[in-house]
Amino acid sequence: MLVVEQLQKSFTTAQGTLPVLRGVDLTLARGSSLALMGESGSGKSTLLHLLAGLDRADGGRILIDGHPLNPRDESALAHWRREGIGLVFQQYNLISSLDVAANLTFQARLAGRHDKDWAAHLAQRLGLANVLQRYPEQLSGGQQQRLAIGRALAGRPALLLADEPTGSLDEHNGDEVLALLLQLVDEADSTLLMVTHSQRLAARLRQRCVLHQGRVQAA
Repeated sequence: MLVVEQLQKSFTTAQGTLPVLRGVDLTLARGSSLALMGESGSGKSTLLHLLAGLDRADGGRILIDGHPLNPRDESALAHWRREGIGLVFQQYNLISSLDVAANLTFQARLAGRHDKDWAAHLAQRLGLANVLQRYPEQLSGGQQQRLAIGRALAGRPALLLADEPTGSLDEHNGDEVLALLLQLVDEADSTLLMVTHSQRLAARLRQRCVLHQGRVQAA
């Protein structure tokens, strides 16, 4: 469902133009999962931002189910961000003024896909059913990350993009959260692309690749 062809992205710095992505190619089948690895500064987050429609590439193509993402106007990109993808970040990005229940359903409601039975299932599976009236600051780090995962999956997105989703957690909690993430991605019939520094965690996904010197290499 995802094809990236010769994707290029540079940034302007005080020292001049800095090429970050120099022709990235990758393919991800529907329902599959891919771990994207690479050293800090290799462009992993930049690639995720391009796939999410949060930034525009300088060259190359992103195809979603055969349709190009790059040329879409801002309205179409906003529609893709709202309905086509789910985003999970290392720092959670929860809405502090909303309780757990409202955070969990926030993205799905924006997309017009709120399903109360699915939301209740997510809350139960993620161990949040008993804290729905609490606020993010009242949760542990592991609970906050599980809530972020639930919010991203509540609308059953076609593509889930996860940027170091367990990076703020210890090894035990990180393993538990990743196991839940993989199970729920399958239940939601979503496709997963996850950025990680961990070879151990990457080994649990179906595909692995490394971003190095602006290009993707097999892991």
